[in-house]
Amino acid sequence: MPRFSRRAFIFTALATVSAASMIRRAEARTAWTMPADWTPHMVLLNNSYSAGQVHVVPSDFALYLTFGGQSARRYKVGIGKGDLYESGNFWIGAKKEWPSWKPTAEMVERNPAAYSKWAEEPMPGGPKNPLGARALYLFAPNAGDTMLRIHGTPDPWTVGTAVSNGCVRLMNEHIEELYNLVPVGAPVVLYPKDIVPTV
Repeated sequence: MPRFSRRAFIFTALATVSAASMIRRAEARTAWTMPADWTPHMVLLNNSYSAGQVHVVPSDFALYLTFGGQSARRYKVGIGKGDLYESGNFWIGAKKEWPSWKPTAEMVERNPAAYSKWAEEPMPGGPKNPLGARALYLFAPNAGDTMLRIHGTPDPWTVGTAVSNGCVRLMNEHIEELYNLVPVGAPVVLYPKDIVPTV
């Protein structure tokens, strides 16, 4: 009867889990179709806002870009899971096309198997990068870069859910459009999860 070391068993188990994860991801990719109502579209808000503001409403998995008065463009988004979602007032401090990505120390601590590979050197930008095609970097007073992003994703079926490590995600084609419409310096409001705001 062959004998396996504990280390060999662990690596075999990790490989099996990784293979299963890749299969599930491939199945999701081939079976998923974007719902028709996820297409960005113009809406009328309940309140009036200056043009160029971003409002994220987690209860609706929606992001609104204001155009002045009550006009806004609505995008479907994914948000942070559990208590990783962070509400507050921010501004866009930087914008990047096909950004590189590096997990935060907290992410590595929570899930070293998934993130430790990129703990030192960031993952280059590209189609498989978690930040997708574009990223808007959220800054806050007395904090600078908060490590929160509004970004694309290589996994569009995760939009409309609370699965991220705190960031707001859009489909790549949608973040590309938003990226072109929002300037650096634009104010961003991430509303709390536990209230349904009247935007």
